[in-house]
Amino acid sequence: MAAARRTKILFMALVMLLAGAVSSAAAGSVEEAFKKSFPQIPAEQISETPVKGIYEVLVGNQILYYAPESDCLIIGAMVTKDGKNLTEEKIEKVIAAKAKDLPLDSAIKIGRGPHRVIEITDLDCPYCRKASAFFSGRSDVTRYVFLYPLSYHKDAEAKVMYVLCAVDQGKAYEEAMKGKLDDMKFKPCKDARAEETLKNHREIVSRLGLSGTPFFLIGDEAVFGADIPRIESLLKSK
Repeated sequence: MAAARRTKILFMALVMLLAGAVSSAAAGSVEEAFKKSFPQIPAEQISETPVKGIYEVLVGNQILYYAPESDCLIIGAMVTKDGKNLTEEKIEKVIAAKAKDLPLDSAIKIGRGPHRVIEITDLDCPYCRKASAFFSGRSDVTRYVFLYPLSYHKDAEAKVMYVLCAVDQGKAYEEAMKGKLDDMKFKPCKDARAEETLKNHREIVSRLGLSGTPFFLIGDEAVFGADIPRIESLLKSK
């Protein structure tokens, strides 16, 4: 009986090993087929989806879908019957993973609380100001702020330079977010170091692939926009 059982276990192990080899070979053949059919698309990762025969293709922060059997590329969102947007969820995870590795030493550090919050914001964005007002009343967070003045806010860059030139950048940031710089009656700043910092902040946001503000990373979770209930929930769960 013992010998028979050992034989059965060895057989099952062999089956699992062969199944894994077949799966790996299949994945490899899918990648090869995709590269052959769409050589102009720089796929970073190709993986299975819940839909049999459809593969997820990651290109930067964009998700495409590939059907190797028909050799077709599918562009659009994959949504479950209960309304869960799988495409959007994956993109959020990709951006969150990138945000975890941001160089925080170039950010403006505000607070000394136990919860780390990475923030990308525009000083003239009303939603950014709404979120900033929420955070400014909390002592349980340490914020790392990257400034990203949007082109359609004509005064935003001058305000960013004022903040980056300030001795106390955190205080200057709060002044800007509370509207105290909106009259534009402050001395313009043309400091080379501040200009370099702003350039770095813009490059950081560009690498993340963000097109708007605000953005927050709380723990491992990304928050797009001033979603105060979600932000509060994430802080409570930490």
